[in-house]
Amino acid sequence: MANETKQSGDPTACSPGDLSKTKVKETTFANTKLSTVKLDWKEVYYTNCPLVSASNVDQELGWTREEYKKIGVKYAFLRSTRENDWYPHYIHNLDNLIRFGGLFPPVQVHADIRRTRLLGVTHVPHEGGVMMVRAKDDIYRMTELKGKKIGLSKSMNRIKNDWWRIQEHQGIELMLRMNGMTMKDVQIVEFPYADDWYNNPKMLDPMENASELWLKRDHKRDLAFRPLETALANGVIDALYCQSKVLSCLAEATGNFVSIEDLSRYPDWRLQVANIPAAITCSDVMAEKHPELAVTFMKGMIKVGRWANEHKHAAAAILDKQTFYRDVDDTYEGIRLVDMVPNLSPQNLASVEIGKSFMLKNGYIKNDFDVKKWAAPEFLEQAAKELLEEQWKKVTTAKLPSTTELLKSSQRVG
Repeated sequence: MANETKQSGDPTACSPGDLSKTKVKETTFANTKLSTVKLDWKEVYYTNCPLVSASNVDQELGWTREEYKKIGVKYAFLRSTRENDWYPHYIHNLDNLIRFGGLFPPVQVHADIRRTRLLGVTHVPHEGGVMMVRAKDDIYRMTELKGKKIGLSKSMNRIKNDWWRIQEHQGIELMLRMNGMTMKDVQIVEFPYADDWYNNPKMLDPMENASELWLKRDHKRDLAFRPLETALANGVIDALYCQSKVLSCLAEATGNFVSIEDLSRYPDWRLQVANIPAAITCSDVMAEKHPELAVTFMKGMIKVGRWANEHKHAAAAILDKQTFYRDVDDTYEGIRLVDMVPNLSPQNLASVEIGKSFMLKNGYIKNDFDVKKWAAPEFLEQAAKELLEEQWKKVTTAKLPSTTELLKSSQRVG
């Protein structure tokens, strides 16, 4: 990445940047030229967010790439070629793309842009978000924020989903509600920003691996993911929503800020839905015309997820390169009870429904849809079946003088 984009606080993938130094202009389809590679079904691209997922572990292990090699398909990171800009990560305008990331963008894509399939989700069920204030202020409870200013970002990019604002909006509203308050009890201060870096040539230097984004940036201290912190420090606002407990610990470590409310401390799982669960989606074209590509991806995610569940500290060391826990040990504590194998459990789909409903109620999506019909468990099931059969054949043939007709057949095991 060019020098202009290497400074702390500058925008980057999945973060708005420090909003105290932004210039505001509107980005639309009319003034923006999108760029993607020519469609080739012998290629599959992946994209992910810097969060807890099997994909973020796999990009260091390479196991999913091996699965695609078995079927003669190239598997690469979205930004491994200059031809792809960053927009497919948000609007899925690439048929042969699989996305594993925050919930709100794929919800908007399926509702308003194009049809996709929900292949699986991973939920970190204790990251609802916190309300932060200056440590030097005499504020200790949410009720003491009555009449005070709370920041709320506002993307001026009309092409993509304003997921950062949605999670702030949702988190602020929930924390106020848990303390007998509403948005009318506080002053909401909006921070519009251009959010226009997605096809900036200086941001499009190819990267073979998503974690390369942080090679020249200290992401644990980078204000790109703490966009309103400067405004809070300077007294422009009195409080802000911090994306998750993960990020808040980095802000609190400075000694300048403190959390006065933390949604992760509540037993109610309905409060833990700030842009999560992380969702895996593919295009409807891939699902219908080349289902084997979606199945292959899920085989990789199952294999990596199982390994990560068995080797949590090793997985934590990998995730620490990309996520925002303090260090490896803190990352381990964050993922210790997380199932790293993607699933489509009823409770997780209910969490997806909560996020979608909030977006619909507040005008962040125009169209409603049935989450249960969006979910496509057949790909996860087929992937698990193939892995089971492959393992059964591997273990069984090791104990036989030659392969039997049963092992040669493709009949279902069990």
